[in-house]
Amino acid sequence: MTILKCITKDTHIDFMKGRFVTYALSCILVVLSFLSMYYKGFNFGIDFSGGVLMEIKSEKPIDVEEIRSQLSVLKLDELNLQTIGTEGDELMIRAQADNADEEAQRQAVVEIKKILGSSYDYRRVDNVGPQVGDELKTAGIVASVLAMIAIAIYIWVRFEWQFALGALVGLFHDIIVTVGLLSYFGFDFSLTTVAAILTLVGYSINDTVVTYDRIRENLKKYRKMPQIDLLNKSINDIFSRTILTGVTTLCAVVPLYLWGGDALRSFSFTIFAGLIIGTYSSIYVCTSFLNLFDLRAVNHKEEDNVFASIG
Repeated sequence: MTILKCITKDTHIDFMKGRFVTYALSCILVVLSFLSMYYKGFNFGIDFSGGVLMEIKSEKPIDVEEIRSQLSVLKLDELNLQTIGTEGDELMIRAQADNADEEAQRQAVVEIKKILGSSYDYRRVDNVGPQVGDELKTAGIVASVLAMIAIAIYIWVRFEWQFALGALVGLFHDIIVTVGLLSYFGFDFSLTTVAAILTLVGYSINDTVVTYDRIRENLKKYRKMPQIDLLNKSINDIFSRTILTGVTTLCAVVPLYLWGGDALRSFSFTIFAGLIIGTYSSIYVCTSFLNLFDLRAVNHKEEDNVFASIG
């Protein structure tokens, strides 16, 4: 209760005092992320690299560990098992052969069926070839880029170009660092991960827009306040909202990571890491970036344009 009271009270933290340290930290994180992506690459999931997706059903609850032990004799580069439904009698199998060509994947299906036998109902058997995986990979990249462009246009229309540029720099920072962490820790990179990244983009820009709104309000309200102090005040004004929103989201994400199984581990880690990185960047990337410009001159120019249009 004491911690909650401290969070919800007005804060007076000098965030901008450490901006030069965070400038360096952000640059280091981005460089390390690029190095990880270049040298370690990504652990692409079946969606991107090709593989087999099967759904089976049994008349009784399925022992996942027993099936995992049975299939361990196969030479599979990747094997993920996850129960689906509420009765525990349905299982999703995601597998990838060492040789990712289509013939190897078809042979993997035959061998899996041979080991499991006819006691299961094979409700779904999909074979994703490498060519389809490349197409999905391209589609995921295009979707992410288009999302960033659309967000930048929205911020540009709603605010001024300085704010739009700051938001775009923050989004670039968030995506690169989060993807770098996925590469470094070897999490699966699949369409689910792309969905998590796009979710992160929306969350991050929402936090940034709230901060930018408060900055613009304070520019009109405190005309003589030094710019650094005004930026600090704007962040402190919404800091309790930022913390409470983040903690609430973490309460949902952490259980997904701990008990959601392999299929949701990459998704939940992306949201978890992106949440922390996005909160950090909204303060120390997006807001600090604005200090490179004379915001009062921007605000006065906007007001002059409004008066001119009225006249």
